[in-house]
Amino acid sequence: MLQQFDPRNADLQVNVGGRITHRDEAAVSPFDSVVQGGDAVWEGLRLHRGRIFGLDEHLARLRRSAKALAFAEIPSDAEIVEQLRRTLAANDMHDDVHVRLTLTRGVKVTSGMDPRLNTSGPTLIVLAEFKSPVYDASGITLATSSVRRHRADSLDPKIHHNNLLTSIMAKVEATVAGADDALMLDDAGFVAETNATHVFHVAGGRVRTSTTRACPEGITRETVLGLCADLGLPTEVCEHSLVELYTADEVFVTGTMGGVTPVVAIDGRTIGDGAPGPVAARISAAYAELTARSGTVVV
Repeated sequence: MLQQFDPRNADLQVNVGGRITHRDEAAVSPFDSVVQGGDAVWEGLRLHRGRIFGLDEHLARLRRSAKALAFAEIPSDAEIVEQLRRTLAANDMHDDVHVRLTLTRGVKVTSGMDPRLNTSGPTLIVLAEFKSPVYDASGITLATSSVRRHRADSLDPKIHHNNLLTSIMAKVEATVAGADDALMLDDAGFVAETNATHVFHVAGGRVRTSTTRACPEGITRETVLGLCADLGLPTEVCEHSLVELYTADEVFVTGTMGGVTPVVAIDGRTIGDGAPGPVAARISAAYAELTARSGTVVV
């Protein structure tokens, strides 16, 4: 699976620090903390018919992450939404759009790791692209990575930060293995998530997913757990092993970029009958219906 360039994005207008410019002219300072050390937090949003689903929840997670990293200043939700609206308006965007919000610690007076070198306040970057869900609805394949997810005493996964090297390294391994994405384990060998999504599996009519011990608190993950309750599907949040995924009736992944996507094979093992399963289909349909009718109006 490789995302392709969308011609609709040839003349994107990008917002960096409130300045909206053509994608080829947009610039982030080499002294910005995100360049110096990945010192930033981010959120992925999806625009559907003028609405953004879960916007309040995403902004709350952004704020928690920035506070955990001791950012001296954090823009208000109203300020962030205003820059979001300005960017969408500049691109005449209403639907089928993915937005990446990045909040960096800001520009440093000189190179260095010390946050006291940041004296000009944070930098907000709004990158909105025309982008359909990135995963194949017929199912994707996973390969288990040797790269492990951090636990709380190393780098707490509750911080939604921009230092994504572990995910990138895992993705490299998956690509070499011929899989679409990487399945990542925690330090004890239990399933954490993929390099980009949360993982669910279905066994004996019960929908199971990992704890957030070694993976972020996903907005889509929480939404799916709520939808399962609405659909009368029993759920369990627990530690589980690779073998439980190999032998599951269904496996699927969730995330803002792709919604709910079936997994048809892991490490060469066929999951179920090798086709999208009925439980994932029910959840996917309910998720699509929910996101189509609810959310914050931004355009």
